[in-house]
Amino acid sequence: MFTGLVETVGRVRSIKRGAASSVLSIEAPAIMQGVRIGDSIATNGVCLTATRVDDVGLCADVMHETLRRSSLGTLSAGSTVNLERAMPANGRFGGHIVSGHIDGTGRITSTRRDDVAVWYDIEAPEAITRYVVEKGSIAIDGVSLTVARVSENGFSISMIPHTADVTALGRKRAGDIVNLECDIIGKYVERLLSSGRASPVTKPHTSDCASKAQSTLTADFLASNGFF
Repeated sequence: MFTGLVETVGRVRSIKRGAASSVLSIEAPAIMQGVRIGDSIATNGVCLTATRVDDVGLCADVMHETLRRSSLGTLSAGSTVNLERAMPANGRFGGHIVSGHIDGTGRITSTRRDDVAVWYDIEAPEAITRYVVEKGSIAIDGVSLTVARVSENGFSISMIPHTADVTALGRKRAGDIVNLECDIIGKYVERLLSSGRASPVTKPHTSDCASKAQSTLTADFLASNGFF
């Protein structure tokens, strides 16, 4: 699990492309201390497994499904990427829950300055925007950000100067494609409500009727308890 607080900006050293996959080699000396083979590294928001490590960087396999859902296929040697190691159990939870499992991509349609902040307008498909709410959280290229506005075809965020300075997102321009991961809590709530059932914990010697207990989680229940 990650938090969306980028630790460093790495640089793609090389890409070895296969028929439907690739191997990324990334230079990232700032985070390599303690990184071992098998560790998870969020790369522009995508959870990748380190398959080779050295003092200044790592390699990771990128499978067909990941290339299909994310923007990693557009990277080239020299590209910059946001990097975050998995959150330790005793770490600070400074952003929001980020799994590194990208929901899809969006396109930056415009950027504009607002005093010291920079606004980004992002176009995204309905399959993603249905989980986007004003003042909720979203991960954009692995950066935990607050949704400032929601529109018919996308949403907008306002980025502070620090985030622009310490992430690769601050270098993005109109037309660029970004990875998007919605808040996972909303997806779980939707799944529970749409199914109308809860998966019961089956205890020994319980009857079939008891094991098929209906869920009491409804939209009215959530609304009455302040979730809507």
